[in-house]
Amino acid sequence: MSMIRVEDLTFSYPSGSENIFENVSFQIDTDWKLGFIGRNGRGKTTFLNLLLGKYEYRGKIQASVQFDYFPYPVDEKDRLTEDILSEVCPMAEEWELQRELSYLEVREDVLWRPFSTLSNGEQTKVLLAALFLNDGHFLLIDEPTNHLDMKARETVSAYLKRKKGFILVSHDRCFLDGCVDHILAINRSDIEVQSGNFSSWFTNFQRQQGFELARNAKLKKDIDALEKSAKRTSTWSARTEAAKYGNGPVDRGYIGHKSAKMMKRAKSTEVRRQRAVSEKAGLLKNLETAEELKIVPLSYFTDTLAVFSDVAPVFDGKEICRPVSFEIRQGDRIALDGRNGAGKSCLLKLLTGQPIGHCGTISVGSGLRLSYVPQDTSMLKGSLSELAENSRIDESLFKAVLRKMDFDRTQFDKKMEYFSAGQKKKVLIAKSLCEQAHLYVWDEPLNYIDIYSRMQIENLIKEFAPTMIFVEHDIAFRNTAATKTCYIDSNI
Repeated sequence: MSMIRVEDLTFSYPSGSENIFENVSFQIDTDWKLGFIGRNGRGKTTFLNLLLGKYEYRGKIQASVQFDYFPYPVDEKDRLTEDILSEVCPMAEEWELQRELSYLEVREDVLWRPFSTLSNGEQTKVLLAALFLNDGHFLLIDEPTNHLDMKARETVSAYLKRKKGFILVSHDRCFLDGCVDHILAINRSDIEVQSGNFSSWFTNFQRQQGFELARNAKLKKDIDALEKSAKRTSTWSARTEAAKYGNGPVDRGYIGHKSAKMMKRAKSTEVRRQRAVSEKAGLLKNLETAEELKIVPLSYFTDTLAVFSDVAPVFDGKEICRPVSFEIRQGDRIALDGRNGAGKSCLLKLLTGQPIGHCGTISVGSGLRLSYVPQDTSMLKGSLSELAENSRIDESLFKAVLRKMDFDRTQFDKKMEYFSAGQKKKVLIAKSLCEQAHLYVWDEPLNYIDIYSRMQIENLIKEFAPTMIFVEHDIAFRNTAATKTCYIDSNI
């Protein structure tokens, strides 16, 4: 056991005008299973890169362990998986690799296959297994769930629970709850470390914010009352003092004493007011707000929007899943479930009219308007204004939705190719929310999206109940959003 100590850390990118971190101090134990959470753009990946020594910074980071980073960059993916893993963990024995792969429910024959032939989920699992075989290293795991189906997420979460000595960046609440024992949270104004899983941290965070909201409301009333009291007392004091110089005989000593007493009371009231103002200023610095999103789905003229009859995508003459049949009716929110590579994304693409080989028939209602959020974001290039114009959506509304999703105004003038992965996903979701459609088709919309935005989207779907068909492996989101589940059984 050793400690990683961060003292007075300050960092900003050379091109940035604001500090990402400013005088940050905390420490973590290298035996912890640490979940690392925070809004998109708060600096989670940046902090991991600082631990790796990639950037210069002010302050100190002290650690007696060597850091490894996931996702591990793999060159020449056509090489055998065994050869690649021998570079990742050169001291590990083959039997150790096979043991770790068995924990991750990966067949050992993947070691003798080209790495490029492994599915994204298999690649994630074998690289994690190899990295954990480097004794004495501390693993920095950056969003491993983006290529994992629901079953794989459960398997990897259970695997990580057996381990110790890692920082895990993830926005999947159930995944975090299954494997971490501490939380490192980047809040609006500070960084905090807390024992427990995500759910316990979030409960405590909400309680604290609830207390601060109530205290803030009380202090506001107190400050208003004290301001009025101070003003009244000050006015009375001035009037009393002026009475000493009025007409006729007066007891100036008595009046002066009374005036001084009132002035003292006014000063005491002002001190109390200043104290309340100071306390109020220290509240709600970490309050996370998520404005309500809106969507205006169109109503279709018949109950049935689309029908799949014995449909299966076909590649190289082979069906990649067992044929499926289902209907999409108004009000349905259908979640497609199945392992990676089962053809879920292909079924969504077929619904949108993309030319993919398949068997069976797909009947789409006449004049049906779709709004599609693809899994891939690489097509996003140019400015937000250009995207709004090309998509025929209102630019002001589009940017207003992005702002509600915690999108910084400074990003509006940048090219989308320079956005982070989470920002690109938010762009696609905001675009979809601005499109009036009968059916919303979303393919893994939450990849890289922060926890607060996920909850925000869940609330939107609960309130406006758009007709949807989607693929998403976040269990919490699925349980909230889906009214039906269609399981896709892979033939591979």
